[in-house]
Amino acid sequence: MALTYLNEVWLPSSDRKPLIIRGARQVGKTWLIRQLATLSNKVLIEVNFEKTPQVSSLFASNDPHQILINLSAFLNKKIEPSECLLFLDEIQASPEILAKLRWFYEEYPTLPVVSAGSLLEFVFEDHTFSIPVGRISYLHLEPLSFEEFLLARDQEPLYEYLQNFQFKDNREIPKAIHAQYLSLFKEYILIGGMPAVVSSWIKDQSLTMVHQIQNDLLATYRDDFAKYGGRISLDKLDEIMMSVPKRLGQKYVYSKVNSSLNGQTVKQVLSLFNKARICHRVSGCSANGVPLLSEIKEKYFKEVFLDTGLCSTALGLNYAQIQSIDELNVINNGAIAEQVVGQLLRTIFPFYLEPTLYYWHRDAEGSSAEIDYVIQHGKQIIPIEVKAGSTGSLKSLHLFMELKKKNLSVRINSDIPTKTNVNVKGSTGEVSYTLFSIPFYLIGQIHRLLEEAL
Repeated sequence: MALTYLNEVWLPSSDRKPLIIRGARQVGKTWLIRQLATLSNKVLIEVNFEKTPQVSSLFASNDPHQILINLSAFLNKKIEPSECLLFLDEIQASPEILAKLRWFYEEYPTLPVVSAGSLLEFVFEDHTFSIPVGRISYLHLEPLSFEEFLLARDQEPLYEYLQNFQFKDNREIPKAIHAQYLSLFKEYILIGGMPAVVSSWIKDQSLTMVHQIQNDLLATYRDDFAKYGGRISLDKLDEIMMSVPKRLGQKYVYSKVNSSLNGQTVKQVLSLFNKARICHRVSGCSANGVPLLSEIKEKYFKEVFLDTGLCSTALGLNYAQIQSIDELNVINNGAIAEQVVGQLLRTIFPFYLEPTLYYWHRDAEGSSAEIDYVIQHGKQIIPIEVKAGSTGSLKSLHLFMELKKKNLSVRINSDIPTKTNVNVKGSTGEVSYTLFSIPFYLIGQIHRLLEEAL
C-alpha cells in the first residue's frame, strides 16, 4: 500500500517535496525505497550514513549541484536528476544533513529525494539544526496490515474480496470464505507484520525460524535503548519494555511496573519507547467532539505494542511446542485481540499523517465504563468495541451511545459481518442505534464501510 502511494501519488506530484520516512526499526523502510526505484524505473542513488560515515563530508556544501557532483564522483555513477532517485538511508547518523533537503526542493525539484532512519524521533526532539518546515513531507510506515499480509501470502483473490465487500443488499460472506479469513488472521496474529518475519514465514513455513527472528528483533530494540537509558540498567529497560505486552488492555500505571523504580523513571523510559514506536499510546478521551485530541485525559492511557507477532513472542509463547497454527485459539485472547485491533487501526490513517489511538473512559461513582477505541470518521465520532470471540456484553457501548447521543457504532469480533438496529432501555429512556459488527479481518475497510452506512 505504501509502495502504491509513493509510486502513484508522491512520485508524480507536481509539488513533490523531499520525503522523510518515519517508523520503527525494521518495518521495511529501506526495502520500500529500493522497490520504488525498481517499480518506477529510476536509477537508485543510495547513501547509507551508518555504514559509511565518511559520506557525510560529501554534503558539506549547501549547493545541491555540488553535492551531486561529489556523489557522482564518490559512487562512480552519472546522476541525471530526472532519471534518478536519491535515497539517504540511516540519516540519524548525520542528522544535520536533513537541513540540506530544502535546497534540493528549491533548486532540484526534478530529483526525487527520500531519507529514512532509525530513532528519528530522537533526532527531531534534540536537533540543533533548522528542520526545513514546508519544504519536506513525511511518510509514516507501520508493520504490514492484514491486507498487505494477504498480498504477501499470494492471496490476491481474498484481498480483492475484502476490497469489494459491502453491507448493502444484506450480502453475507459465505461461511467457507469466512473460515479462510479467520485462519489467515490467526496466522497474522502469530507472524505479525514485520517484513523480515513475514518473508521468512512465506519462504520456510517454520515457526521456529519465525520465533528466532522475532527474538532477534526484540534484542535489537533492547540494544538500541541501552544507548538512551542513561543510568538505568539494561534489565530495568527490558522490564519496562516488556510491561507493555503484559498490560495490554489495561490502564497503564507507572507504579505497577516495578516497585523499585520510581514513577518518573518509568514515565521517561516509556516515553522513549513511544518515540521509537516500539509501542504506542492509546489516550483516554472524553469523546464529546472532534478533534479527539482536544479532550484527552492525561492520567488515563493504555499502551499497545508495535507488532502482534513480536507481542506474542514477548509474552513467552513457546513456538517449539506448536505443531500447527490452528492449534492456537489466539483470537479468543482478549488482550491480544485489543492489541491487533489497535495495530490495524494505525494502518488506516493516510500515510502523511501520524497515527493516533484513543479510547473512552468514564470513571463515575457506581458507573464506570470503557470503550476500547474511538475513531474519527469525518466529523463523526465512532465507538469501537472489541470482543475476542463472537459474542460479549455491550453494556459500556449502550451507555456511551446514550450519553453521547450517537446513532452509529462498531463491534469487532470473530463472527460474520452483520448490521443490527439496537434498541435497549437506558437510564433516561429508550436508546436506539445501528451496530455494525465486523470481523477482525475487515478492520482495514472500516472507513469505507462506515461511509456506506452514512
